[in-house]
Formats: sequence, structure tokens, C-alpha cells
Amino acid sequence: MIIEHKLVIADVKLVADFRSYILHWKRRFAEQPITDFCSVIRTNSKAPLEEQDNYFLLCDALPEDRLLREQLQQKKLREILEQQQQERYDTSFHSVCMFCDQEFTGNRSVLLNHMAREHAFNIGLPDNIVNCYEFLAVLQGKLDNLQCLYCEKIFRDKNTLKDHMRKKQHRRINAKNKEYDKFYIINYLEFGKSWEEVQSEDDRELLDNLEEDWSDWEEHPVCAVCLFCEQQADTTEKLYLHMQKSHGFHFPKIKSEHGLNFYQQVKLVNFIRREIHHCRCYNCQEKFESKGGLISHMEETKHIAFLPARSTWDQPQYYFPTYENDTLLCTLSDSEDVITEDQSEEVPVVSEDISSLKALKQSSVLNQLLCEENKSQKKF
Repeated sequence: MIIEHKLVIADVKLVADFRSYILHWKRRFAEQPITDFCSVIRTNSKAPLEEQDNYFLLCDALPEDRLLREQLQQKKLREILEQQQQERYDTSFHSVCMFCDQEFTGNRSVLLNHMAREHAFNIGLPDNIVNCYEFLAVLQGKLDNLQCLYCEKIFRDKNTLKDHMRKKQHRRINAKNKEYDKFYIINYLEFGKSWEEVQSEDDRELLDNLEEDWSDWEEHPVCAVCLFCEQQADTTEKLYLHMQKSHGFHFPKIKSEHGLNFYQQVKLVNFIRREIHHCRCYNCQEKFESKGGLISHMEETKHIAFLPARSTWDQPQYYFPTYENDTLLCTLSDSEDVITEDQSEEVPVVSEDISSLKALKQSSVLNQLLCEENKSQKKF
């Protein structure tokens, strides 16, 4: 249209239904001259008349154009919300995980939550996504073409791509890729605005309201997930109770008996998550084809109730979480915070007299130990 008809449409990417938009203006241009609707932009104004060109700008500064865009936006929003509502309660969903080929049926949230939990691949909350089948097909197509979903580089084989996405933490989509915008509800909510503009406005609003009274703030509970199943709870007490009653795993008791501090608890949680993810019993190391078979074995043999040797799980590698944003790790408390009655009495600490540093160095316990160590080395 720019080359053949000299027509420029402003913010064309924000027009909700481009076909309906064009058909409307095609009819209107047939009824009245185009100059009645468009601003005329003359190029090469200083050049000879035969070298000058007139371009016609159609934008929402024209009331009719703005009204048309708003109507198309509202119509599109209604259609998208209806589609999203249908997908939200649809129980006939069937698809395969892009990373482990496991099949899922029922609701789309089952697959999306699985990919977020098991593979640290989070494309957003299911309720924020629309046209999920098409979205997953687009992502699967990129993987089939050996393309990284984040940096969008092409790799020579599937294993190289998998290693790259895992090591570079590229198991996520590129937010700057406009191809994905149509799959998120936020992009349909406000007329003439992209999700980035809407989000930046929300951030500015938060900054403007920093000085306001936050006394009525209600914190939404953050759900932590069971170590052995998909059960979630909004408090650690409920989650610990569930693990004890449903699986026979008494986390507070284990923590107390083994005297686990905060860092040891972190390593233990990450160790158990890793073993369960690999469908491997953390006591006998037997592997199973499914998580259900593993949990049944561990409950029947009571392997779930006690820990393997400390050297097995108390390793630096388990400082790193198995799953991204594992809420359970944020709720752990240090066992040293609990003070028993025997420990409650204050123990006085007497500082050394440093008035004579030379005398202190000669009588220091450290100095005596150092002398004894030197003597023992001379003997050998």
C-alpha cells in the first residue's frame, strides 16, 4: 500500500482485525476523497514538482479511525476471552511434553505445570494464555528445527540444543519476540498498548505509590509443593502434615534427629527432589519407569521414612535447586533458632586482657599449640 497507493497506516501492528479495518476504509475511500480522512505528507518538497510525492497518513488522530480501532479491539477482546474461558475449563486437552515425551490429557494446566515443575520451562500461568494448542505447536516447531527458544540460535543436532538450553538456562521464551504476543491475554486488554507499555505503567504506578499507607496490604500465600507428589499447601505446617500422613515422611522429626541446620536442609530437599525427578529410590538406588511406581516402592519398603548416609546428600552440588523457584526452600528454618531449656541459660564470655600484647602473645593458647606442632614435626 505504501509503494503502490502511497498510503501509510500508523501503528498498524496494534490494529486488532486488520482485514476488517482495511475493508472499512476501502468502502469509505470509495465514498469520499482520501484527503477527507488522511493527512497529506509531501516528500522532496524543495525538489521540482515532478519529483515530489504525496503520501497519505491514516491514524487514530481522526475520530472515525480511533472509534473503528476501539470497536475492533473490543470485538477481538470478547472473542479472545470466550476462547480463553473455553480452554480454561476444557477437559479434552491432549498433548505431549516437548522435553520428555510424556502424554497429558485433561486440562492444559496439567501439561504447563508439569513443564514448569519438571523441566523449569515456564511460559506463564495457564489462565494468562490463550490458543494454547497453537502456542505449543509454534514452540514445538522451533525445537524440531533445532532452534533455541530464547536466543533463537540454530544448532546442529538435538543433544547439542538440549545441552545449550540447560547450561545457559535458556529454557524460556524470548519476551521480545512479537510472535508470542497473540498468545497472552494482556496484549488484548488495553486499546493501542502492547504488554510492555502496560507493564511499564504498572511499575510506574508502584513507584508513585511507595509513600502510601500499606497497612491494608494482604499478602497472598505462596504455595509450596510436596517432595513426593503434586500436592501443594500454603503453609509449611500443612505441607509437613501432608508428607507425614500421605507418605510417611516426617520432615520436622528428621530435621531434629539429625540436627540439620539451614544449609543442610537445603541440600537435603534438593537431593530428594533430584532423586524423585530421576525416579530413583534415594535409599536402595533402584530406578523405576514412573514416579508413581517409585513412591509405591518407597512407601511399602519404608525407604521414604529414613535418610541414606549423610555423605550421600550432604554435598556442595545440592546447594543448587533442582527446580527453579522452589518455594519450599524459602520456608525452611534453621534448627539453631530453636533454643532448648538447657541452652536457655546465658553463658558469660570473658574477653582476654589486651593491655600487654607481648605478654598475651607469649601466653596465648594458639601460640602454645603452634609450638607443640613444630616440636612434633621436628621429631619426624
